[in-house]
Amino acid sequence: MRLVIQRVREAQVTVDGQITGQIGPGLLVLAGFAPTDTTMSLTWMSRKLVQLRVFGDDNGQMNRSVLDTAGQILVVSQFTLLADARKGNRPSYVGAAPPSVAQPLYEQFVSLVAAELGRPVPTGIFGADMQVSLLNDGPVTIVLDSPA
Repeated sequence: MRLVIQRVREAQVTVDGQITGQIGPGLLVLAGFAPTDTTMSLTWMSRKLVQLRVFGDDNGQMNRSVLDTAGQILVVSQFTLLADARKGNRPSYVGAAPPSVAQPLYEQFVSLVAAELGRPVPTGIFGADMQVSLLNDGPVTIVLDSPA
């Protein structure tokens, strides 16, 4: 599993002209899943995500988490995060879980994040052609891979 986490002032995802998820200050999370992902890795990643200290404290140091700031999280599935472009010019996606495996992992991950956060987590639509817009804050962008 790979996450690209962006600290944002606001973000939204649109499908067919309709907003499916939007947030104010918080984290935009692009999530890609591998066939080897397990409930244990999803749980670890969800905890790490909500406890990640990327928000400034009173001294401007990144010592606060999205929990500490009462921020929001928007999760968008993105299988291309697991692309391998080391050979040739066309990325290979063999490292990404097929949709039949990835969709349940995605749904489980969103549920785990919501439980850790203590509130609903807006999302895009799995497998849809989505347009994501954001106002990056910082910018702060973190790439997080599952421990396995």
